[in-house]
Amino acid sequence: MTIACRAFFFLAVLTLPMARAQEWRPPTTLSRLPNGLTVVISEDHSAPTFGMCISYGIGSRLEPEGRSGFAHLFEHMMFEGTPVSPKGVFDRVVESGGGVNNAQTDSDFTQYYESAPVSALDAMLWLEADRMKTLDFSTKNLDNQRSVVEEEVRVSVLNQPYGLFYFVDLPHKAFDRFPNTHDGFGNFKDLDAATIDDVHHFYDKYYAPNNAVLAIVGDFHSEEVLNKIGQYFSSLSSKKTPTRPDVSEGSQTSERYLAQTDKLAKVPALAIGYRMPPRASHDAVVGAVVGELLHNGQASRFYQKLVKDAQVALSVDGGLNFTGSSPFEYNGPVLLTSFIVYPGAKTLEQVLAAYDAAIAELAKSGPSAAELDRIRTKMRSDWYSQLEIPISRAQVLSHATLFDGTFERAYTIPEEVAKITSDDVRHFVSIYLVKINRTVINRVPNTSQKSAAGGSR
Repeated sequence: MTIACRAFFFLAVLTLPMARAQEWRPPTTLSRLPNGLTVVISEDHSAPTFGMCISYGIGSRLEPEGRSGFAHLFEHMMFEGTPVSPKGVFDRVVESGGGVNNAQTDSDFTQYYESAPVSALDAMLWLEADRMKTLDFSTKNLDNQRSVVEEEVRVSVLNQPYGLFYFVDLPHKAFDRFPNTHDGFGNFKDLDAATIDDVHHFYDKYYAPNNAVLAIVGDFHSEEVLNKIGQYFSSLSSKKTPTRPDVSEGSQTSERYLAQTDKLAKVPALAIGYRMPPRASHDAVVGAVVGELLHNGQASRFYQKLVKDAQVALSVDGGLNFTGSSPFEYNGPVLLTSFIVYPGAKTLEQVLAAYDAAIAELAKSGPSAAELDRIRTKMRSDWYSQLEIPISRAQVLSHATLFDGTFERAYTIPEEVAKITSDDVRHFVSIYLVKINRTVINRVPNTSQKSAAGGSR
């Protein structure tokens, strides 16, 4: 979720010439408790509220083979209560204190986040420490949340046109190693086979203070909050650090293609994915900018070329790490993805011809100064908007620290984006947006099934 909020201060910064781009860095500190819990604290006295995020080093990419979907399942299990705060207590305490809370499973982390008036701070810290200590492990709770997760798959994937195939199927075709080829929903077979012992073992392995980052932003004094965190979390024991799976991928040497049919779709759609460079590299930042240049709204290259000019597409969406939290928050192989819905009267070849022409033009001429300035300004504005809101800043700080051991990159990304040039874009497109580095899935309506259904009436 992107919170679209602009403050005059940020607009003033962003309207400076890019060569003089300024970095905004609120007071932030990093500490580690003896049990390994990493704590990031950022004071913000703009309102009597706080935002908090705990990110655990377990996401869909990191779950063991045979346990697909467990990271997402645990996102749900964490709300089933504990021996001392039964199911429902967490939400009631948060909401009665004027707060909100939510959770998310991503490829490289699972995060739990809350925001509330500072008067609720002690209660929320106690609740998070309580469920980091243990959960109410019962077959009833497991069966309940397993059913919820599987129903999510039915609603979001199996019974929806296109079935999120750009998220579920594209990585499976584009990558080769298990960590990168399966989606976060998981396999029904793996979920159904899970026992309460399996679930308990998964929790003991990944839900530990030394596998987590707690970031908190708000109207308080850092030393006071650090003391409170120590009070609630220091008694929790560290555990053996889980072994990170090998997520590396070999080079792709040829274009990959898959044809699919869709019984619910009215018109065909394409998913196109290009393998991207490592997150911390300069090229990855260029890739994030390129993703926005090509896909961001009606002014984007693909919308103008495919939808308006060539009229071979009905809609175009996408970007780098399109299905993740942001183009900067991942820690393993990802794709720059395009999701294109196109008219049934057009062919795959016509769509790809217009698509490839738009890429070739960008590789040859690069973006104009005004076009690049618009994208850089928007990306920096969006990032600063996240940093402005306590709950969003807590999330960004937590993720950056989980990946790098420091929060620094949360504050340097706008400066990195500001430095991207037209030559950077041209070089990136010519190296990465090439056919041998991409995977294409063409998903078309299942007309034979529709005809059979029509004939039976």
